[in-house]
Amino acid sequence: MDFSEKIRNARIAKGWSQDQLADHSGISRRTIQNYELGARLPKKRETYKVLAETLGIDESVLLDENVDFVLRANEQYGSTAMKQALNLVEDVRALWAGGEMEEEDMDEIMRALQDAYWDVKKKARGNQE
Repeated sequence: MDFSEKIRNARIAKGWSQDQLADHSGISRRTIQNYELGARLPKKRETYKVLAETLGIDESVLLDENVDFVLRANEQYGSTAMKQALNLVEDVRALWAGGEMEEEDMDEIMRALQDAYWDVKKKARGNQE
């Protein structure tokens, strides 16, 4: 289940509309809509915390290794890196869709890709300095 489904399911379980979640969380209704449509992810870890507290769920429900990867890319290298990281995650998910690979193997491949991503980013940053 991806972030958009987790947010939507938690909101519905609470019996709230998107407007009510926006009012209680202080996050705009349009942003909530974008989260639920999968058009956008929060750019800051604090947003996950606010959403989890507002919905009465554990923050770990909203976070997974891929979300953490995307957030770290934003924190360390900015919004362009965040978009690149998000694209990488989406591309890998598309490759695995309907596949027969074991989940543990997929996790290991994703970790290896993330490690390769960080190595390239570090090298690129080193070349700029």
